[in-house]
Amino acid sequence: MGYSYYLRRDERGGQRRVRQDAGDPPDTRPTPAPTGDPSSDTTVHINDETDFSLILPRTSGVLISDSENDGIAFGDSSNPFAQDFILAAAIQKADDDSWLQVTGCIDPSKAGLSSQDSGGQYDVRFPNGAQCTFGGYGASFIQQVEPEANRFCLRCCHSENDQINCNSHQDRAGCLVAVPGQYAFPDKNVDCSG
Repeated sequence: MGYSYYLRRDERGGQRRVRQDAGDPPDTRPTPAPTGDPSSDTTVHINDETDFSLILPRTSGVLISDSENDGIAFGDSSNPFAQDFILAAAIQKADDDSWLQVTGCIDPSKAGLSSQDSGGQYDVRFPNGAQCTFGGYGASFIQQVEPEANRFCLRCCHSENDQINCNSHQDRAGCLVAVPGQYAFPDKNVDCSG
């Protein structure tokens, strides 16, 4: 059986190296409690393919995993994405309105991200006050950015502790597992599904 190693942030804010075996069952422990007070600096939203936001490092050149404590939201008029950073995006919504998501491809160089960065996850625990407007403060959401794969994903759930649809413990698995969705856009000649 194959396995991979990933850096994972622990409860004290440090990192530890963990192993994920191929075929490991999903970790359905409860979602960690939110940290800090709600903050507009760490609030993301999803309206459509051209109107959404993501938490990213506040400083160019910082690894995603190193910015999980102090990332900020980009994508609104006060803090827009770098030009041509988002190459393609797709929106999906659950039939029962339990979740809303945006998935797609990025050009990491446009936002000062390293193409060697395997990425990391933002959620209700990191950074402080993080939330998605869909669901609101305390509701589950997960966002992963994988510059090495030119990929991003954000899924916001309507309720707290939704470990079926917004499994915050999938931070080691990457977008393709944690947030299945559209990552190939043949009409735009963009594909980050591999």
